[in-house]
Amino acid sequence: MKVAFIGQKGVPATYGGVERHVEELSARLAARGHEARVYNRPHYNPSAPPCYRGVEVVTLPSLPTKHLDAITHVAVCTADALRHQVDVIHYHAVGPALLSWVPNVRDVCAVVTIHGRDWQRPKWGPAATMVLRAGEWMAMHAPDETIVVSRALAAELSDRYRRPATYIPNGIVLEGGDDATVLDELRVEPGRYVLFASRLVPEKGAHYLVEAWRRCGGDMTLVMAGDSSFSADYVRSLRRACADDRVVFPGYVYGPRLATLFRNAALFVLPSDVEGLPIVLLEALGYGTPVLASDIGPNREVLGGRGRTFAAGDVDDLQRRLSEALGELPVLQGQARQAAAEVAEVYDWDAVADQTIALYEAALATRRTRGRRVPTSVV
Repeated sequence: MKVAFIGQKGVPATYGGVERHVEELSARLAARGHEARVYNRPHYNPSAPPCYRGVEVVTLPSLPTKHLDAITHVAVCTADALRHQVDVIHYHAVGPALLSWVPNVRDVCAVVTIHGRDWQRPKWGPAATMVLRAGEWMAMHAPDETIVVSRALAAELSDRYRRPATYIPNGIVLEGGDDATVLDELRVEPGRYVLFASRLVPEKGAHYLVEAWRRCGGDMTLVMAGDSSFSADYVRSLRRACADDRVVFPGYVYGPRLATLFRNAALFVLPSDVEGLPIVLLEALGYGTPVLASDIGPNREVLGGRGRTFAAGDVDDLQRRLSEALGELPVLQGQARQAAAEVAEVYDWDAVADQTIALYEAALATRRTRGRRVPTSVV
């Protein structure tokens, strides 16, 4: 099969769960003998190579603004994919799904993966929210198949729209090496810091954590690994609220450096309001790091009793649970080591790739059956 991936910002993945999902999935398709074509946005990865991990990487332009970046890139990439006669166009996220009806015009199979209910993200105004809700509707009606990364969300969307959705989760890849220089650069010691690692956007709840940390006191450091994603004003507000040496902002951290931060953190905190199935939470568990997360459905689905939770959006409860967790680290560390092996077994990218390929093949077979002409003798 020849499969085009559209909607992600690009590969090689740096920040972003969707981007890591597409990288790992497309690389495994290529390793199994399929042709994978992944589209890249110039501002995300300006030095992206034309071939990466066996995947063809195509860099095409977009209008790089908060509201037009994704949809303009999706439109250009859809036209390009159709011109190159791919078998499947796989859209990622509900915004790009707005155009998932277009392949049908050329009798090309379309698949959408829903990574979360993006219209719930607070960064969007009323107009953008309405458009994203339309994208969610389109994702559940226009493509040949719809994938959802969360079991609970798949059931919720299937029930709401009376249309089937297939649950295929994210996977996890753990870096094998260490890069201890990152600890020296940040002036932190193993087991003496709390880690946050994500885009610094309002729905990730970094502002809750910053406020709770300010109230907690103590001599540990809070490492806020992440940076802006069309959210520069928000990032500036976080930095203003953290005017002391107990909080550091290293920007985005990737690869072995991020793995080192996970392995040596006393605690990982994910205070998000909206998620799909958070890869960063899977990674924290996979590295054996104790976890405290907001009690939204996707986080609870990943944790499955493997970590602590607090009431989403409640700074007072976050402060209490954070203080409790830091006071019970030996117990949490033992639980985290046990959880690591379980998570690596359940969330396996090879299994994700096999399930996705089977879904492509079934969708193509159904489309061919529907398109077969009935002989006149039968009529």
